Amino acid sequence: MWLNVTLSADAVHVEALSDALLEQGALSVSVEDALAGTPAETPQFGEPGSSGTPLWRESRVVALFSPADDLNGRIAAACHTAGINDLPDIDIEEIAEQNWVQLTQAQFEPIRINERLWIVPTWHTAPDPAAINLILDPGMAFGTGSHPTTRLCLEWLSAAISGGEKVLDYGCGSGILAIAAAKLGAGSVLGVDIDDNALTAARDNAAKNSVALELRQSQMPLAETFDLVVANILTNPLCMLAPLLSARVAGGGRIALSGILEAQAERVIASYAPFLALQVGATLEGWVRLEGRQAPPQGRPKAGQPTDCERSEPQSPPSLGRGMGGRQPSC
Repeated sequence: MWLNVTLSADAVHVEALSDALLEQGALSVSVEDALAGTPAETPQFGEPGSSGTPLWRESRVVALFSPADDLNGRIAAACHTAGINDLPDIDIEEIAEQNWVQLTQAQFEPIRINERLWIVPTWHTAPDPAAINLILDPGMAFGTGSHPTTRLCLEWLSAAISGGEKVLDYGCGSGILAIAAAKLGAGSVLGVDIDDNALTAARDNAAKNSVALELRQSQMPLAETFDLVVANILTNPLCMLAPLLSARVAGGGRIALSGILEAQAERVIASYAPFLALQVGATLEGWVRLEGRQAPPQGRPKAGQPTDCERSEPQSPPSLGRGMGGRQPSC
């Protein structure tokens, strides 16, 4: 049995209270909007490179404890440490022991992307054995197929790949887009990520799906061009990466970007405008997919003569800190 402790805190004290509860033996602490589910709910969208956003004015703090003596005393001590003089109302709920693995697996059902593409966890039987089934379990790296941006990118790849294309998945996370590209018939697929854990997950998932991927750390040089470039990260890194990603699209090739909220689309379009034109290709649940095409080549350069991209574009990205697969710096 476990004990779920819920209490409220304002923005000034919530972080200190969370730390103090952990010091008092909490196994985990989560912070939620106290007004979630009401018209006053305030969405929070944070990403690397964005300015710090204060937490909600009123937060619900939920701490998980194992049964222990004097739990109320521990909570009171945590409040005192956090500078909360008036003890808030406390709700304590018993959580029964369960088969947590089975409970977690039950949350992940097969996902139909379109008539020929499914995502299927390993513990499920493929609903349509004749379809292209991506075998993928939830893990540490972003990309299980349930997020709208992943679906938007999978739909684009499904329509864009006719066979033999050279594909770049930048910020590959779990490898779901790269694996899909390979199974859809791409000639070669390169997955790039800043997170070594993501690259490990992508390698393991590629093996489960019996496909060959090339995987590369984002700090390694990237000079090739590709018929198709897809990047499902977030707005700020996509803006920073505009010169690099645009230069990786071969003449006549195509690019798709997601991880972008509808309100952020114009900012990303403006960042890529000096390199190629983007437009909104699709929207889903408040997220957008931007699409563009590189101009066809105007003749071949003389032997030994660098192209415009080779003269002007960086060959490896700036350090983005944590997070392309766990998929991001301001335009």
